[in-house]
Amino acid sequence: MALRASGGQLRVEAMVAKRYRTILVVEDEATLRQVISRNLEARGHAVRGAETATEALRHLTDWRPDLMLLDINLPDRSGWDVLRELRERGMQVATVIVSAVRVSPARLEEFRPLAYLPKPFPLDALLRLVDSEEDEPAPPEVE
Repeated sequence: MALRASGGQLRVEAMVAKRYRTILVVEDEATLRQVISRNLEARGHAVRGAETATEALRHLTDWRPDLMLLDINLPDRSGWDVLRELRERGMQVATVIVSAVRVSPARLEEFRPLAYLPKPFPLDALLRLVDSEEDEPAPPEVE
């Protein structure tokens, strides 16, 4: 918390240190991408959206976000392809996999995402994960 002087009055402001200030939302479903983006922006995050793997890779090169929310089934390539290309480029981005397709334990072991949220997921669960200050949030349990 911080004390700020404003018009002769002192007021207390909460200083929120966000671990993930910049977030790339890679989701081909426009409505879901917009809902996630708007909610993250309302919580103080800088957000960009991408509909395709190609667009995501362009953003990742130009912008370097702190976190990527990544769908697996994209129109041009898979989310796994995005992660492979990042690895080949020597780039690392904390990633949360969001997918309607069941993800195998072998894939999770290979790419080691920060978390995996199977769709449909409660938006609140995603927001809590993104806003957490822990070093390594535990991935949600998979059924």
